Amino acid sequence: MIQPADLLPNLQPLINEVCDRMAEQPKLAELFRRCYPNTFATTMRPAADGTTFVVTGDIPAMWLRDSTAQVRPYLLSAAHDSQVAALLAGVVRRQMCSILLDPYANAFNETANDAGYQDDLTDTHPAVWERKYEVDSLCYPLQLAYLLWQATGDANHLDADYRLAVRTILRLWTCEQQHITASPYQFQRLNCPPSDTLPNDGEGSPVAFTGMTWSGFRPSDDACTYGYLVPSNMFAVVVLGYAATIARDVHHDEATAADAEALAATIERGIREHAIVDHPDFGPIYAYETDGMGHYVLMDDANIPSLLSLPYLGYCSEDDPIYRNTRAFVLSSANPYFYKGCAAQGIGSPHTPDQHIWPLALAMQGLTAANQAEREAMLVLLAHTDANTGLMHESFHADDPHVFTRPWFGWANALFSELVLATCGLVVPGTPAKV
Repeated sequence: MIQPADLLPNLQPLINEVCDRMAEQPKLAELFRRCYPNTFATTMRPAADGTTFVVTGDIPAMWLRDSTAQVRPYLLSAAHDSQVAALLAGVVRRQMCSILLDPYANAFNETANDAGYQDDLTDTHPAVWERKYEVDSLCYPLQLAYLLWQATGDANHLDADYRLAVRTILRLWTCEQQHITASPYQFQRLNCPPSDTLPNDGEGSPVAFTGMTWSGFRPSDDACTYGYLVPSNMFAVVVLGYAATIARDVHHDEATAADAEALAATIERGIREHAIVDHPDFGPIYAYETDGMGHYVLMDDANIPSLLSLPYLGYCSEDDPIYRNTRAFVLSSANPYFYKGCAAQGIGSPHTPDQHIWPLALAMQGLTAANQAEREAMLVLLAHTDANTGLMHESFHADDPHVFTRPWFGWANALFSELVLATCGLVVPGTPAKV
């Protein structure tokens, strides 16, 4: 069985090309040389069954979200390298198997070894690390399946398990449009911060029907305040479009395509009717969360999907008027998780300590920038805030980058690498052209 380490030479031509282009910025070139192959060399574990398990870094579990984001930059190599493509196809297959095991779980064990949060009050399984239901956990595998098909033209990974997983996701998202009356999902964690559990006996705060689909937790793995997490619903609209395209063009399955498009239209209508708030300073902006009963959370979080990331996700263009207003809001002190310090300014998260900025958010600010100058400024800032470790971190203190969380965080290394690639004009196949 070929191991990822055996394929590192396959990545070298792209690494050399990028580093040559960045020869006048040696710190950035060296960071890319270290960050780009990091996921490939340290977190990918192919199995005999043709699947690929991807640990998130310093946590020995596979998140559906992180595993997609960690391998996404390798789609550039997969486009012309069948061995790299096979490893990524293995990731998709592992994700689909995991969804079929438990579509409400966000993170999985490599084997059914009872690792992780087995004491949570929810319907867990020995192969599940954590069962925090997050809409984005189901979006990301659909995104990777689509992008891999776009990059390679190969549809072998769009197999029977993929098709069954798509139908499972459609049923679940439809069910969770009526969470209070129809959902079987409950989650409670005992003796923990409020952000790690759901109120109301594990059902979450009350919501009214909007057309959007409910989420228990954010992509930070923190509990939602209100159950309609707007950027995750926007991401769902995008990937439902992907699923419809595959159903129609690959499987000639008009019924599934029509179901996906109808669900996307209902969610989109809910966003338009319930998720736009007229801010006194910024005009119409997107809320981060709502309950459909007039309550909103106005903020943004570094974790993706975020409001900042909407053009990157393919939901809207960078010059969309409501996005521009929202972007101005989230990159200002009006966002309670936007921090300014003597070393940097950027978006953090309630998931990490106060005044901690996330490299994910800085990279995303660059990837969604309207001009090359802002994109390059984010790269310089990232290069100056790695604490001289040669890798990205989960977060760092706005006044002192040497105070950071998580020394090994695969997602941050991957997104930094994607920003470098985009700055060099190397775009992941299938993604919006300007990203």
